[in-house]
This record gives sequence, structure tokens and C-alpha cells, in this order.
Amino acid sequence: MTITTVLFDLDGVIRQFDPDAVADIERRHGIEPGTIEGFAFSAPLLHEVTTGRLRRAEWVDRIAEHLGSAAPAEEWSRQPYRVDAEVIELADRLRAAGMITAVLTNGTDTIPAEAEQMGLRDHFDAVFNSAEIGYAKPDPQVFLAVLDALEVDPHEVFFTDDSPGKLAGAEGLGISIHHYEGVDGLRRALQALGILT
Repeated sequence: MTITTVLFDLDGVIRQFDPDAVADIERRHGIEPGTIEGFAFSAPLLHEVTTGRLRRAEWVDRIAEHLGSAAPAEEWSRQPYRVDAEVIELADRLRAAGMITAVLTNGTDTIPAEAEQMGLRDHFDAVFNSAEIGYAKPDPQVFLAVLDALEVDPHEVFFTDDSPGKLAGAEGLGISIHHYEGVDGLRRALQALGILT
């Protein structure tokens, strides 16, 4: 088995949000803890926005309607984040060694602009967005679309995601998977497979 391609999830792997930000928004607006993301990430709403059936702006409008106020929904939608420099450095090392590196995110229609803002295309060969593909992880179809676009076979790909549930579709196709819990663990997993020295 020869791995030629390393596929990264975006949120929770490359892009990190402040874990206290949502609780702070809810506290300041007098909203019951867990309300915002409990609704935002509920079915079928999340599936609709991550498969391109609903635009991000419409998603935020739905959240605002649920909360009875636009202000906390808008604030939630503009949360600050940081790009993990260690993950980027790792991706750069992989590319320098001749590997294909790509991102696969369950994203919305604003991912192209966000990817530009984060400079992802300077470090990854491709950025794949579920909202553009029409299928979201863990649906095998989203992984098949990536394989087709990159012209690689499943056994050539290594995929890491911080959500174990998102890994199933990849594993079922024969893609090597890794549950991301930090850059050190990812580095060790890549070294164990001989992808990284």
C-alpha cells in the first residue's frame, strides 16, 4: 500500500475556534447554554446547508428566527478562529516530500472565500467543499467525488478528521483513516505508515 495523498478535515483540524466563544455569546444574550449549536447543527438543517441546499446566510437567518433575535446568530456566525500553524507546517512538509495534500470539509457556500482568507491554497493542492459536491461526510459519495477529482484510488489516500463519525464513509471505501486529537498524534500516525519521516 502506497499512500500518495493526505486529506485533511478543516474545522477542528486546520481551523480552530475558541471553545468558550459560543457559551460567551449565549451568556451575554441571555440564551440557555447549548441552544445555538443545538439548533444550528440539528437535522435536517445542518445537512441542508452542508450539501448546498441552503445558503449560509439563510442558515443564519433560520438560527436567528429560532432564537428570536438576529444579533446572537450573526455574532455566532462571525466567531474568530485561528489557523493551526503546526498543521499547516505538517502539510507543507508532506507537499515538499511529493505528497498530494487536500482539504475536505462539510462546509457552506462561503467556504471558497474563507479558504482564500486563510490562504489554504498556498498549502494544499485542493480544497473540497461538501456544499459544492452535494454530499456531506460521512456519505461515501463525497469521498468518491474527491477520489475522482484527484485521480487516486482509495488505498492511496490517508484521511484525518476530528469527528469519528465522519471517518466511516472513508474507511468503508478502503481509505486509511485517523481520528484527529492533536497534531502530535497525526504526526505519529503518518510516521507509522511511512508517510512522514
